[in-house]
Amino acid sequence: MDAIAASLALELVQKLRQYDSTQSTTTGRPSRASFAHRLLTNIREHEPTVALLVGLDGWHLTPVALDLLHDPAHAHERRGAHWTFDADGSVAFFAALRAPLQPDMKPIMAQTFSYSIKDPAFDAIRVEEHHRARHNRGTLSVFSIEPWVEAAKLLDERWFIRVDEAQAANRLTKRHVETGICLDAEEARKRAEGNDLPNGRFIVENMLEPTKYIDSIEDPIMAHELDA
Repeated sequence: MDAIAASLALELVQKLRQYDSTQSTTTGRPSRASFAHRLLTNIREHEPTVALLVGLDGWHLTPVALDLLHDPAHAHERRGAHWTFDADGSVAFFAALRAPLQPDMKPIMAQTFSYSIKDPAFDAIRVEEHHRARHNRGTLSVFSIEPWVEAAKLLDERWFIRVDEAQAANRLTKRHVETGICLDAEEARKRAEGNDLPNGRFIVENMLEPTKYIDSIEDPIMAHELDA
């Protein structure tokens, strides 16, 4: 996977020699975060200041917003499904990234997700004018259903990582325990199989065609990196 990340990083760097900026995404089941971070590391080896990564998990609805939905208990249980995200806010962010670069442009503020408080952290990331290689990660970045598709169509590259479902379940279980989302492996496995995997299947069934498919392989370099 490291070699693939290096190759795709070079591809994006070469695009920057033709265009003002590039907007790409890595999506798929667990491994996308580790892969996206490795991609940025490789870009920075060529161009130290141009790359920035933003995860769509920052657009989770807050618990207060979930409480306002039709079935709050179900909304909290299914947190992570596409309807538990701020779709309009996410699309507006993608659209802002496509605005022409200007020397005096104001930073575009992005959200991130804090696993310590299990909630979005607003205005946590500054997208500056020199961040010309903008990379997103998250399954919803290729979603073909309105309004998400409006963001997906703005991307220059949509890379989908294919992962065996059993392997995905194992990675999700491990991640949920390590990030504190679940107390133990049993609870984490239940969440992975009852929520995350169904969400992933729905995205795959309703996604805008990726520009590239990447088959996930076990990589010792990435084996201990945390998917987030």
